[in-house]
Amino acid sequence: MNLSLENQRELPIGVFDSGVGGLTVLRALQQQLPAERYLYLGDTARLPYGTKSPDTIVRYSLQAAGVLVKRGVKCLVVACNTASSTALEALRERYPQLPIIGVVQPGAQAGCEASVNGRIAVVATEGTVRGGAYQRAITAIRPNAEVIAKACPLFVALAEEGWVSGSIVESIAQRYLGEIFSSPEPPDTLLLGCTHFPVIRPALQAVVGSKVTIVDSAQTTAAALSSLLMSLGLLCSARSSTGLESVRFMATDGRERFARVAAYFLEQHISPELVELIDIGLTDL
Repeated sequence: MNLSLENQRELPIGVFDSGVGGLTVLRALQQQLPAERYLYLGDTARLPYGTKSPDTIVRYSLQAAGVLVKRGVKCLVVACNTASSTALEALRERYPQLPIIGVVQPGAQAGCEASVNGRIAVVATEGTVRGGAYQRAITAIRPNAEVIAKACPLFVALAEEGWVSGSIVESIAQRYLGEIFSSPEPPDTLLLGCTHFPVIRPALQAVVGSKVTIVDSAQTTAAALSSLLMSLGLLCSARSSTGLESVRFMATDGRERFARVAAYFLEQHISPELVELIDIGLTDL
């Protein structure tokens, strides 16, 4: 059914991630676009996407997007770096009329702007590093950049468990990053290529040192979406609902766990009753 532009403006923004990490993007979106409503889907039953094959990541992403599209959204934010790097083209092919934005391009842009010496380290999941999306995006913007991509899968597990600081987290970070940042010519920028990673940012900063700039894609993604919606005339008119009142949460497993861990990402309490449990495994493709 075709909607008028005025009615389209009032539709929510659809956001999906493999788990709760995308809530860092949702928080940035709410700060940038406080008048909007949001549908957030965390595919917690099949977390993490980063260890899956490209075909599986595309299938999961199409299923998650399908749920949001059926509920009615005016645009789609792929708040998962692995899905953004692997499935964005397939999503745009499936929904050619729907504005779709990922987190890789805005993150790469922010990393390039932050780096002085052109040496940029990217930490991400195995799937994101394997796909090379950040490496391509960064060198397209800054051809002479030196990109060091490192898969850090345990960071996802730490964030999902709420282990965001302390000696264990710093020891794991040191194991992953110590050699890179103790080299004679270390990177001056660390790009967080996974939306789970910002919650462990203080531990990462302790390991890489205060002179290294840490960049995540949440704020730049929010700014990019704001510009896109403005150009399309799809910005919502002002409304009074804010915070959790403007969001509907969905998860594919573990309502209570989702709510508990989400508190670390949104920095506010979430009642499990606010999380709708859904099954997307049989979503028509």
